[in-house]
This record gives sequence, C-alpha cells and structure tokens, in this order.
Amino acid sequence: MPTPAHSSLAEPLTYRADQALAPGTLVRVPLGAREVLGVVWANDLPAPAAELAVQVRPIAGALDGLPPLDDHWRALIGFTARYYQRALGEVALAALPPQLRTLTSVQLARRLKRQSAAATVQPGTPTLEALSGEQAAALQAIEAERGPFLLFGATGSGKTEVYMRAAADALARDPAAQVLVLVPEINLTPQLEARFAARFGAEAVVSLHSGLTPAQRLGHWLAAHLGHARIVLGTRVAVLASVPWLALIVVDEEHDPSYKQQEGARYSARDLAVYRGHLSGAKVVLGSATPSLESWHASTPAPDGPGRYQRLAMPRRIGTAATDDPNAGLPRVRRVDMTRQPKGTLLAPPLLAALTERVGRGEQVLLLLNRRGWAPVLACGDCGWKSECPHCSAYRVFHKIDRTLRCHHCGFTQRVPRACPSCGNPDIGTLGRGTEQLEERLVELLAEVRRPDGSPVQVLRIDADSARGAGRLEAQLAQVHGGDVDVLVGTQMVAKGHDFRRVSLVAAINPDGALYASDFRAPERLFALLMQAAGRAGRDAASGMDSEMWVQTQHPKHALFAALKTHDYPGFAAGQLKERAEAGLPPFCHLALLRAEARTQEAAQGFLNAVAETAAEALAQGELAEAFSNLTWYPAVPLTVQRVANIERAQMLIESPSRMALQRVLAACQPLLHALRASAEHKAVVRWAMDVDPLAV
Repeated sequence: MPTPAHSSLAEPLTYRADQALAPGTLVRVPLGAREVLGVVWANDLPAPAAELAVQVRPIAGALDGLPPLDDHWRALIGFTARYYQRALGEVALAALPPQLRTLTSVQLARRLKRQSAAATVQPGTPTLEALSGEQAAALQAIEAERGPFLLFGATGSGKTEVYMRAAADALARDPAAQVLVLVPEINLTPQLEARFAARFGAEAVVSLHSGLTPAQRLGHWLAAHLGHARIVLGTRVAVLASVPWLALIVVDEEHDPSYKQQEGARYSARDLAVYRGHLSGAKVVLGSATPSLESWHASTPAPDGPGRYQRLAMPRRIGTAATDDPNAGLPRVRRVDMTRQPKGTLLAPPLLAALTERVGRGEQVLLLLNRRGWAPVLACGDCGWKSECPHCSAYRVFHKIDRTLRCHHCGFTQRVPRACPSCGNPDIGTLGRGTEQLEERLVELLAEVRRPDGSPVQVLRIDADSARGAGRLEAQLAQVHGGDVDVLVGTQMVAKGHDFRRVSLVAAINPDGALYASDFRAPERLFALLMQAAGRAGRDAASGMDSEMWVQTQHPKHALFAALKTHDYPGFAAGQLKERAEAGLPPFCHLALLRAEARTQEAAQGFLNAVAETAAEALAQGELAEAFSNLTWYPAVPLTVQRVANIERAQMLIESPSRMALQRVLAACQPLLHALRASAEHKAVVRWAMDVDPLAV
C-alpha cells in the first residue's frame, strides 16, 4: 500500500488469499471503499489472533501473467524505505508505473501479448572504431575487477563508448543479461538512447522517465520487467525499476544533483545504484569529468580515503595526439576581470571580438547564463519597490517576451504594471540579467556580422521557458547539431552532456553568485558546471579548430577559477575535501534534515524544536543513549526561501560522525513525529518530512 511516512498508516497490511501467492506478486486489494494496487511482501506471516481474523479482508485478485517482482527488487525497495525513512508501500508503489493501478485483467493481458510480439531481436555486430589506450585499459579493468568503478574521464574522452562496450560485453556473457544506464535529466535521454539503439538495435532499448506518457511508461516498464528490453535508459526513477537480470549499472554524470529526489522519498539514485549493484551482483560504473566529492573521496585509496571504489582515469580527449601536456585538446580558459570593464557591461569587448571572429569562421559559440527570464527583479528607483511575490519570500522574474512578472517558485504570474504599484512612478526598471536579455542584446550586437556564406547570424536561446512543449527541446537541439545556429544562449540545461561538434567557444557570463553562497556545496556545483560547460567546446578534435572557455568574473584570482584555468579537478577536490574535513562536513560526517511546513514560521519552527526536545527526553536514556550522544541537533531555522505559496518552511539540521547512529535515531523519531503532529499543540503544521543525506543545508 502507498502509505507516506508522515501519515498514520505506514506499515504493511494483512490480507487473505485462497491460495499461496509468491512474494512480489502484484495484486488488487480493498482499502476502505477503494480497490488499490498492492505488492505481496511476504506469505509466511503467522495467523492473526482469533478476534482479528474476522477483520482480515480477502484480496480482490492477482495480476495474472505478470511475473512476481524478484527478491533483489524487494530488498532494494526495503533498503530505500529504511534508509530514507519512508513507508515501504510508498516507495514500492512509486517505483511502479501508475497505469498498473488502473488496468483490468483484460487490458493487462492485451499489454502482455503485445510485449511478447515485440520481444527483442539480437542485433548484428556493428563496425567499431579502435579504442584509445585509456579506453581499453578502463574496459579491461571493468571486465577483470569487481568494482564499483569511478570512471574519471575528461569531457570528450570517450566515456560513452566505454559504457557501450561494457554493456556489449555484459550482454555477450549472458543471453538474458540486462543493463541499466542512468542519466541525470530527461533532455539527455534522447541522444543517448539514439546511440544505444544504433549500436544494439531499437528493439533492445527502452527509456524510463517522467516525460513519458502513462501508456509509454507502462510499456517500457513491462519490457524491462519481462526481460524483453536488454538495455534500460532512464533518469533517477529508473533506478527503482524492475530489471530482473541486471548485469551492469552505469550512472553517467554521477555528480549531477538531479540524481537526488527532492519530493516524497528523497533518495539518491546514484547511491541506490551502488547498493543495487551489491544486491544483484551487477557491476557499477559511475562516470564523470567532475565527480562528486563523495565519490572522489570514496575512490581515494587509504590512508587518505576509504578506497571503496576503483578509480579509472581517462584524462585525454579522443583524437588528441600523445603528449606530456595533461590538458592537450581541452579548451584554453580565459578570465575576464569585469571590475575593469565599464559599469553595466554585458559582454566584455574582448569576448565580443572573439565571439564575432568565431561566428565569422563558421564556428558555433555557447553562452552560459544560469538565470532565465529577462531580469530577476523589476524595481522602482524612487521608492524602492521591487517585484516581490505576494505568496513567496522571493522576487518575481521579469519576462519581456510576454510582459509578465512570474514567480519561479509558486508560478504566480501577473502582467507588468505600467507604473510603480507603490508610488506611481512610470519609470520602473530592471535589476540583473537573464537569458532573454542576453539573447536580445546579442541579436543587436551581431546585426552586422555575417556567416561565411554571407547570411545573418542566427542566435537561439534554450532554457526551461523556450523548451517548454512536447518535442520543442529536441527540435532546438537538432537546429544546433545541424549547424543552423551560430550562437546558443542557455542555462545549465545546455551546459552538460551534449555533444556539440561545432562549438569552439564557451563563455560563462556571470558565474560569481555561487562563490560566496551559504551552501557548502555551492563551490563544488559551480566548478562542475563550468568544467562541464567548457567541455562543450572543441569536442571534434579531428577538425583541428582550437577551443576556448571565457569566464567573466569580478573575482578572477579566486582559487576556483585558478583550478578551472588548468582543468585541475584533483587539485580543486583536494582543497574542498581539506576544508570539509576541518569543518566536519560530508563526506566526513552524515547529515539529515527535518523539515516542517506550516501557516506560520513560528508554528513550523516550534514543531521542529519540540521534536528535538521530545527526542532528548525519550532517547537520551536506554538502548539508544550511545547513538543519541553521537548526534548534534541544531536549532530550527527558516529555509533560504522560507515562504512558498503562502506556506512557511523551516528546517532542523542533525549531524553525526556515525551513519548507523544517525539512522537508528531517525527511525526512533518516526513515532515521536507522528504523535507530535497529531497533538492539538501542533495542528498548524501542514506537513513534515525527513531528508537523509541532503544536497543543500
């Protein structure tokens, strides 16, 4: 049963069946007046007491023809529920396609018949290019060792080819074997799926992500569950899919924060992939040019690290001649000191000149500005009014295209006022810049520039606004790949994973915001974003064109930009890990957040502080005393954006050097949280949640 951890019903329910059903069997069961989907978790339960036996209701029926969910899948779901402090049924049902909950037996039979008719055909052997020495060494290690592996490869070093060769080896060893490949975002799925389909055959490959229609998601899930799909590609949700004959798991761009679910069961798909490999005996490959600091530390041998992962290095780009230069083939990094530019400069003159020269040669340019809209704030210079959202503690963003002020948190949208709502001043202006403004300004600056064929320069913006709508993003990316676009303006969604062969110059327009953020992970995320963005330039080594990464910054001497200039991820990681070790931050400690939402900030914080006080009274003595003493509870504080859609949000940080101690105490806190939430004193609390291993604190 789908029973959220913050509800009063969180344990498996008991039902009666006329005949024994194997664990993992999908069934329909009555719950109140409804009939819902359930999973048989165990069939060896002791008989209930006589007075309760009459209350045990029979199942409505089993989903005939569908093989049971296997032991490994149920163990994975059980671990996920325990570790991330959620209800077993909530995690199990969230991992299943929604349409399974509504299908009749007749409809399911039709689906299964279609699946059998579409069973995969083994593809032929494609012609493959020769591997580089680094690729061959990585594949040899994956073949010979147990792993898990951290494939630390520069952008353009051929990590995807290693994934595909490792997949081919796994499928060749066992005719039933399956491979799971995870990508961080939906927009990266189509290009990777196309490459795998071209190599292994379209019938052998399916995708699983939230962008599919319910019918597609069900069809692809069935193909994986029945073993018809040999390769399953997907976003974080795919890590919980039923893939019974799993032999290899690949997590591409393993550092990406998108692998952490931010609602419901806040699980990390990357971490679950490693655990799933352990359960099923599948090999696990985590790949990135900028690994997460947790994975980097885990792949560092003793005495400096635990050495749990085997690190495989591929520092050179494909097509780069053998040389002693570790950065051969990578883009040259240039830093522009914006303190020396005229105030209000959007593009520094040297960058504009370099951009114009590249476009004139028929090359492509990518400009990264990680803020969509025209400007983040609309403001009045007379009275100080700003475009605050009335429902959130955030500003509404000015979108010039449709003349709206739009909150990116709650979605509240209004037309831009003709004058200041506070003082009536008609001369209201903007603060800051977004991708819309950059796109418009570029069109103006490049109006007289011509491509090699004499045609005007084409500028394209790709962000969450421009890519909205079915097929829109794919069409835009096709324009870029086809050479119809000269200058691409975008947010982080175009800075990672894409193989833009004609891009020779990448520029980060205003990356300074994350340098001094309160979140301890902000530098790591910024460095990864800039390194990934730089990796879009000069990927076609055979063309011989040189490549550059420009960074416009107010702090050109910052250590982060110094490391970026030399593409020195190991040096950057060493500095960050040293700081975290001194501060007692992950991966040298373990964190959890208790979050509460209420109508008032006082109610939200009061609930969390009451949890801490109650836990101290109930757990500081007895069998959990030692575990409890290993925890540090910090006072409740508002979230950075403390109000969203008129709901106040607060959080409490809990840290411990012991993962086991933290887990034991969090589990013991569950009944305390339920009891406090149900008390009259805390009726104002709307909801609460636990976030284990949070990404941001």
